[in-house]
Amino acid sequence: MIKILRAGRINSVQDMGRSGFRHLGICQSGALDRTALAIANLLVGNPRDAAAIEFTLGPCQLEFGFDTRIALGGADFAAALDGRALPPWWSVRVRAGQILKLEAARHGMRAYLAVAGGINSATQLGSRATDLQAGFGGHGGRALTEGDGLSAGELNDPAAPLHTAASFGVRPPSWYQADDTETLAIRVIPGPEYELFTVAAQKTFWNGSWTLTPQSNRMGFRLSGPELKIKKGGDLLSHGVLPGVIQVPPAGQPIVLMADAQTTGGYPKIGVVIGADLAKLAQLRFNRTIQFVECDAAQAREELRQEAAYLQQIETAMHWLRPAKKGAEHAHER
Repeated sequence: MIKILRAGRINSVQDMGRSGFRHLGICQSGALDRTALAIANLLVGNPRDAAAIEFTLGPCQLEFGFDTRIALGGADFAAALDGRALPPWWSVRVRAGQILKLEAARHGMRAYLAVAGGINSATQLGSRATDLQAGFGGHGGRALTEGDGLSAGELNDPAAPLHTAASFGVRPPSWYQADDTETLAIRVIPGPEYELFTVAAQKTFWNGSWTLTPQSNRMGFRLSGPELKIKKGGDLLSHGVLPGVIQVPPAGQPIVLMADAQTTGGYPKIGVVIGADLAKLAQLRFNRTIQFVECDAAQAREELRQEAAYLQQIETAMHWLRPAKKGAEHAHER
């Protein structure tokens, strides 16, 4: 088992989430930073969508009850394994009895701990993700607490050579290395109700500076800034919404819907954050600022293509590493 010695703030089991159930009122859930989750999983030989632990802000502490391999992706939590520094984007072997300690995040907001074989919680509706609002999935449908124990799944045979490989890591996408005191540029496609807003509100949306408030959570990121006014007669019936949608309630302060967002809503949608930038937004710290940048669907697709190519490079390298390590072991035996 992996024993939680110190739980920290809202840490939970997450994978890539649930799809195909929004018509039943079931939200997506899953990792807020899907890029970091995918990279961490690849570094231990897992499928990209294997379940891992999502840490928020920290600090927290875990003890491993078995030999395994782990990798951290996402924010820098000044992690240490038995006192030895473990940087993010790095894959290492772990022995039974070792303790992983994460401090408060230095940069960013969330980190993901991938374990060889993945976190082995029950699959519900095709996913192991924790739906904190509905209270199911993950570890009892809740955030992790002190004393919880998590198990790992079986290591895939093709990934077995990685289990004993030396430590190694990858360089993350460049935006992870940016100083998080800077204003974060988030690309947005104008939404279906964009024309319901006044011309002044439209200009303010693109030119204004928006601050992430501490009232934000996995359902939605609440922003503070100049008021966005809607034209008269802009009332809407409830309609389907998705992660990335930017709704504007009557108070005029935008809310960016995130992975645990509800499936329907009646507020006008001024824009939609492109898929490739949701991971960036997930790493924004409270009281930091956002600048929205207008984007179109073609640019959004190209960004996703580049991200997919980057992840494929890592996956290809891991496939190359496995036979190389296996061959080295056989040479040592001879």
